[in-house]
Amino acid sequence: MSAFTINIASNPEIPTIGYPFVELIEVASTNSYAIDNIQANLAVHGTTYFAHSQTAGKGQRGKQWLTEPGNNIIVSCLVETSFLSLNHQFSFSACVALAAKDFLSKYAGEETSIKWPNDIYWRDRKAAGILIENVVRGNQWPWAVVGIGMNINQTSFSPSLKNPVSLKQITGKTFDAVALTKELCSCLEARYQQLKRGVSLLEEYNNQLFRRNEIVSFLKGNDSFNCTIKGVDNNGKLLVVGAKQDTFLFGEVEWVL
Repeated sequence: MSAFTINIASNPEIPTIGYPFVELIEVASTNSYAIDNIQANLAVHGTTYFAHSQTAGKGQRGKQWLTEPGNNIIVSCLVETSFLSLNHQFSFSACVALAAKDFLSKYAGEETSIKWPNDIYWRDRKAAGILIENVVRGNQWPWAVVGIGMNINQTSFSPSLKNPVSLKQITGKTFDAVALTKELCSCLEARYQQLKRGVSLLEEYNNQLFRRNEIVSFLKGNDSFNCTIKGVDNNGKLLVVGAKQDTFLFGEVEWVL
């Protein structure tokens, strides 16, 4: 893996998400780069890796995250999670999703929502994806790597992407992706501190849920069906009515949009 660091900004006094902030010209995957640093015992809470170009970005369920070099947020943050038990993984995921939604809605407005489990949508279009990779040692959960890809200035997308949208397409404005990433880190820090204080974020997560109380179409295997989304429970299961079952695990069904 090759990467070239062009800038490191740090604040040694306060362990905060976004410090140190490491800019990389090019890397295969910011998440993999972050995990390599954990495995090498170089992890520092809050360390943030921003890439101008990513050649093998990772998305959910083994998919590739495709992004145009130099125009978007491609970032991974090292977050210390030892205060959480392993059964709180969805609480952490909800925390991250709310932070990304907080950030995007500041610029894109109130039509921003969280598509279960943690994609960020504007109207019916995907603006950002989140991939959290956990480092677990025995029954301990010392680290999470929070990877976020957010479309900022890109206006042309691969036909293989169903429904992408960028902040520039929404607002008509061009943005500084590095500056926005640092704002995003501040949103992550604020939500992380809520989680550390024991604040339950589930109700707020559900209030921001894409298509809540609406009839949607899902695919399970070869079976397509309609149901109404009612919310998500503490374990991250989707709660529905009108289907053969009342709950679904992530990966059990596929959205039909």
